[in-house]
Amino acid sequence: MSTDNLPFGLGVSLYSYTEDIGVTMTVEDCIEDVADLGASGLEILGEAHIRDYPNPSTAWIDAWHARNERLGLTPTLYGSWLDTRRFPGRGMTVAEGAQQLELDLRLAAQLGFSFVRPKIGVISEDLRVDPIWSEAVERNLELAGELGIVICPEIHWPTVIKSPVVEEYLEFKERTGTTQFGLLIDTGVFDVQRFARRGGGAAFQMGTGSARPPEVPFVPVSDLAEVMEHVVYFQAKFYEIEDDLTDLYIPWRQILDVALDAGYTGWFSSEYEGHHELYRAADQLRRQHALIRQVAAERG
Repeated sequence: MSTDNLPFGLGVSLYSYTEDIGVTMTVEDCIEDVADLGASGLEILGEAHIRDYPNPSTAWIDAWHARNERLGLTPTLYGSWLDTRRFPGRGMTVAEGAQQLELDLRLAAQLGFSFVRPKIGVISEDLRVDPIWSEAVERNLELAGELGIVICPEIHWPTVIKSPVVEEYLEFKERTGTTQFGLLIDTGVFDVQRFARRGGGAAFQMGTGSARPPEVPFVPVSDLAEVMEHVVYFQAKFYEIEDDLTDLYIPWRQILDVALDAGYTGWFSSEYEGHHELYRAADQLRRQHALIRQVAAERG
């Protein structure tokens, strides 16, 4: 798996185009742009990007495969949502969680994806996941193996690598001995400074009160080395790439050094989450890919 002789795959999450989809671009336009910027991997969110989810038409599925073949794109990761607060007045049961995950696994396989990221409802500020996750995932491990899919929960700020959340995931992997489960690292956990986003932000008003994120320490990239053997996918979160291809927020050289020194050959899938403004994603994605290629080339 490589892009332009890179030792890893370089893709894009359609989430990057959130501000543009339905305003200046269709989902199909965004997929065309992913190919145009030179990426080879395509990541989606099932509920957001599949027409008539969870039951797309045969025509839509056929068009999906034909488009990807024409553009030379490989479906990489399918983002699913296991909403444990879906039912008013009660939590989701293990059986319901397992059923939802099974639905998304089967649809992801039908569309050619190799990874499924179940976004599971959380119960704490540091994103501890609802306790039903373990059995819901375990009930689907055999199916995931049959479909050739790896289930990978996301390690996302404000969760840090050295945390009970990650420990729980690694204990699950060790207990089950499965190869169908691994970690997805969102590179936003390695922010070296917080990004002040226009059009939104980490602190915002809700009604007459305010909501603020928890204070989380900055995470050294060295922590990544300790879990690399379990990492199956990188969501290459970023906010702003300068005109000279520098990133003041995410330490790409350090991240790539740790990943590649560990022999990682999987995907880096770009996820633009900068200013909430039209037209910015397409330009910023091109800048980030140029930066990543530059860093990889400097490694030799």
